[in-house]
Amino acid sequence: MIEFSNQAEFELEDSTSKKLWIQNVLNKERKVLGDLQYVFCDDDFLHGINVAYLNHDTLTDIITFDYTNGDLISGEIYISIERVRDNALSYGVSLKDELDRVIVHGVLHLCGFPDKTEEEKEVMRAKEDECLLMRN
Repeated sequence: MIEFSNQAEFELEDSTSKKLWIQNVLNKERKVLGDLQYVFCDDDFLHGINVAYLNHDTLTDIITFDYTNGDLISGEIYISIERVRDNALSYGVSLKDELDRVIVHGVLHLCGFPDKTEEEKEVMRAKEDECLLMRN
């Protein structure tokens, strides 16, 4: 099950097609959907999580808590809409495209794709691009 909730002034457009897209990404990666909870929030909310749970005193666009068990993909994905908006402006892309990239970035982490090294970041970016082409 995929759920979307808000801790900020934000309304996700076309959540039904987003759910179908995420399911298709999981199918492509040969994973099974468990429980995915997306929480759209502001910088302050996500910063609080970053400090409390990860001991990082920085702003970020996404934090993923992984509850995956084998190929059963489950987790909580927190996304700062403020960060996504700022990043969209910085990268010269639409808010929709940047938000979709961050949404799928979290799913790819849960599927086992890390992004700590430069090589891993390149693989992650390529996977994101591939998944973005799968959107409805």
